[in-house]
Amino acid sequence: VQLQASGGGLVQDGGSLRLSCAASGRVSSTSTYLMGWFRQAPGKEREFVAAISRTTGRTYYADSVKGRLTISRDNAKDTVYLQMNSLQPEDTAVYYCATGRLAIGGMVPTYWGQGTLVTVSS
Repeated sequence: VQLQASGGGLVQDGGSLRLSCAASGRVSSTSTYLMGWFRQAPGKEREFVAAISRTTGRTYYADSVKGRLTISRDNAKDTVYLQMNSLQPEDTAVYYCATGRLAIGGMVPTYWGQGTLVTVSS
């Protein structure tokens, strides 16, 4: 499985960005039924952000992003999107897309994509 992330960039405090992640290759449904996003801020551990089921469309969010970030999918393109609104400087991080399965507190990733940098200036 290959995951190609795009859409990062520099945005001002309160601005918006949309990230995309396109999946290709063979996928095992039992371990990769979720597609989602993690992020890693400078000096911090990687953390779960959001995920969506490829089959049901059910969504999962970290508490810190609820109401500001929205994950969606286009199954025909095997692509997920992360619409990020009301961005804050603390959202600055490298964002990684992943496929995986549901776990307490988020998801357990099986495959990672490359990161895309989001920088929010104050």
